[in-house]
Amino acid sequence: MGRNLEKDAIEMAAKNRRILENGFRIFAENTIEKVTMLDVAKAAGISISSLYRYYSTKPKLVLAISTWAWDAYAREDERREAAKPDRTAAEIFEAYLDSFLDLYRNHKNLLRFNQFFNMYLVSEAIPAEEMGPYLDMVKGLERRFGKIYQKALQDGTLCTDLSQAKTFSATLHLMLAVVTRYAVGLVYNEESDPEEELMLQKDMLMRRFVK
Repeated sequence: MGRNLEKDAIEMAAKNRRILENGFRIFAENTIEKVTMLDVAKAAGISISSLYRYYSTKPKLVLAISTWAWDAYAREDERREAAKPDRTAAEIFEAYLDSFLDLYRNHKNLLRFNQFFNMYLVSEAIPAEEMGPYLDMVKGLERRFGKIYQKALQDGTLCTDLSQAKTFSATLHLMLAVVTRYAVGLVYNEESDPEEELMLQKDMLMRRFVK
């Protein structure tokens, strides 16, 4: 009998998901530099040769995990957006800022992984041509923000004195930086209240952009 191609595809997808899930988990727990491909194979319950058939190098695996993890979170966030279609640009912008608070409250592992991922990108000097899917994912986030900005041009509830690109970059980097610092423990004042300071950061951005 011939091979069942549909069954093979399902099994391959399930194995790939195990690789991504377990790789994400141990990278987030231990930093990317400390984890070897053998560690990932063992965590996923597969042989090292099998892992290399899916991902021929560690950078390719790391990029695949980052793209997969952020795509999964973005889909979750999009479902929340779709449930409230009639909001103003200012209301959608507030929900956008709240998504960073949600990351801190419910997805600290993703923030930890992302911190280690950024450090790994610098240390490995991964060429841009290998980062296509990851960069496409980032562009997708910017396109989603563009919908907020375009709505603001129509309803006037947000300031649009800065360009769409600058507004997206500033808000993304400010919010992501501060939630990441708390998630990985880069806080120098033991009396700091993360929730209070994150809400203050959100409030400052709301005051800057909401009319």
